[in-house]
Amino acid sequence: GCAYCCMLSNPQNLDLGSLLGDPKASPFAAALKSARYVLVVPNSRRSIYARIWCIYEAYLGYTWNKLILTASAPVRGLRR
Repeated sequence: GCAYCCMLSNPQNLDLGSLLGDPKASPFAAALKSARYVLVVPNSRRSIYARIWCIYEAYLGYTWNKLILTASAPVRGLRR
């Protein structure tokens, strides 16, 4: 199945106002809805949930029963 990647679902350097009149019908929502998984990639500088779009994506992923995975740094010394 496919995974959802937020940074690829909306044009990042354009004025998105016309695309977001109805967030649930936006390009990012359509991409997320068609995905099987949502991969959350946090960073060490700021919580991703400080951004309203990240909160909305998590909400949609949860309400649409997507498998939500959170990436993390490799664990040192862990062997497979």
